[in-house]
Amino acid sequence: MAYTRPNTLKLFKTALLSCSGLAIAACSSSTETVQKTSASGANWCLSGGTIYTATDANPTVKAVAVKDGEITYAGDDTGEWCSENAGPGPRKVNLSGATAYPGFTDAHGHLLGIGLREMTLNLEGTKSVTEMQERVKAEVEKTATGQTVYGRGWIETHWPEKRFPNRQDLDAIAPNNPVILTRADGHAAVVNSAALNAAGITSQTKPPFGGDILKDADGEPTGMLIDRAEDLVSGLVDSVTPERKEAAYIKGAALYASRGWTNIHSMSVDPEDTALIERLASEGKIGIRVYNSINYINGSDMSEILDTPKSDSSRVTTRAIKLYSDGALGSRGAALIEPYDDDPKNEGLVLITRQTIMPILRDALREGIQINTHAIGDRANRLVLSWYEAAMKSVPVNERRVADPRWRIEHSQIIAVEDIPRFVELGIIPSMQPSHAIGDLHFAPARIGKDRLKGGYAWRSLIDSGAKIAGGSDAPVEVGDPRIEFYAAMVRKDQEGYSNDAWYPEEKVTPQEALKMFTAWAAEAAFEEDMVGTIEVGKRADFTVLDRDILTAAPQDILTAKPVMTIVDGTAVFEAK
Repeated sequence: MAYTRPNTLKLFKTALLSCSGLAIAACSSSTETVQKTSASGANWCLSGGTIYTATDANPTVKAVAVKDGEITYAGDDTGEWCSENAGPGPRKVNLSGATAYPGFTDAHGHLLGIGLREMTLNLEGTKSVTEMQERVKAEVEKTATGQTVYGRGWIETHWPEKRFPNRQDLDAIAPNNPVILTRADGHAAVVNSAALNAAGITSQTKPPFGGDILKDADGEPTGMLIDRAEDLVSGLVDSVTPERKEAAYIKGAALYASRGWTNIHSMSVDPEDTALIERLASEGKIGIRVYNSINYINGSDMSEILDTPKSDSSRVTTRAIKLYSDGALGSRGAALIEPYDDDPKNEGLVLITRQTIMPILRDALREGIQINTHAIGDRANRLVLSWYEAAMKSVPVNERRVADPRWRIEHSQIIAVEDIPRFVELGIIPSMQPSHAIGDLHFAPARIGKDRLKGGYAWRSLIDSGAKIAGGSDAPVEVGDPRIEFYAAMVRKDQEGYSNDAWYPEEKVTPQEALKMFTAWAAEAAFEEDMVGTIEVGKRADFTVLDRDILTAAPQDILTAKPVMTIVDGTAVFEAK
């Protein structure tokens, strides 16, 4: 089933103005609750539907009580559980058949990008080169001559043309404006001749380390710039103003709350943005939790990362850095042990060297900084595992600020089968996005063949080896919808129900495992398991409420579930009509 993005403005207004469609006593002003960000949240009593805990010992309960934003009761719906455990004047919620879960965490998203996607030329869902031209032409017509047109979100793997777009495609509709269109994965862009000329890119231009400039049969640039080569045209795009950045963070957080997310591990955050995010959270303009993984600039003072200010809400944490080891599979930038099947001279791109990364890793261990490294190809995953292992051997536990660093590999997408056990052996967390698998299904067999896909998106194999997967979406690369992520993890088919034997259907996960990927295991991946991730007494009151039980629903019914309420710290940050 195709996904249609909700009307963001409508969702935002709903979060501010409406009370829930559930049977709720003493429904308070939603405007007031959104603005209230104190750790001492509202008092609640929830019952009348299935309530999942994400614990194996006690998977479901009938009732939950909350006092000052903390869970004080989780058990049967009998006796005086509400009056005895909730604070004074609780909101009494009869779920009326809806289902409550521990608050869902997107363990890999880009909060700024999520907001900017709603404010930029959005090419998501483009079905062909022709449709891309139509969308871009409409933008060009309202842009002054000479000004750059920027868009993002296209992906060509389903297009009838069976190729990347090129500069000629864009020249036909934009001869006088530089055009830069970033692929959905963010690891490639197509630009037109005006952009190439403005950036001084010719047939003689050498690509930077970690990047590639694709050439045609005559040796001329096609317009496709891969990974670090995108930087060659970055100067043609206006920097994001502080005002636009603030609006994007607010919009992204509101959109995520409306989809049922209570927490995001925000990746590649500009270090200068942490203070802004703290302020917006303290002002009640960001209601969800944010765990920052900042974009590390080599040579920066590692000791300052843990010293970022904390807001009164205690909803924002910064203790991790994001590194990149390779590109993406779709744009053939993922670093592979053997060449691409459909590009035999290409083994992908390595974006960082051992010489560069090792001092960073050793410093991080000594300072207690979590490392989250992007790795998609099997070669990249092997390199990162080996670099992590070498760093841990070189820094004894007694020299580390944190004994268990919980380093992560972001994506962990294509892994050589023999490397799968190394995650548990080294204590490395695979941070994976199920929706990548059901999108990549349509082109990955051509890229690397069925045999190498045995270690691709290998959730079942990793879990069976003892790994705990932190589940995410990688939005705005993907939609950023928990329904799609749960569907992909449990069903392992595209949204139309298609799959094949090259996609190893046995690698899907159980409903309980899917739940833990986006709750308990995601919390552990952010050192937050004592605070959130399960519904247990003493944890913070973070809940996601959907109109149905997506853990038992038929596959297509998962995708049409409706978010009803999102609660963070006992505060309703979203309520549907």
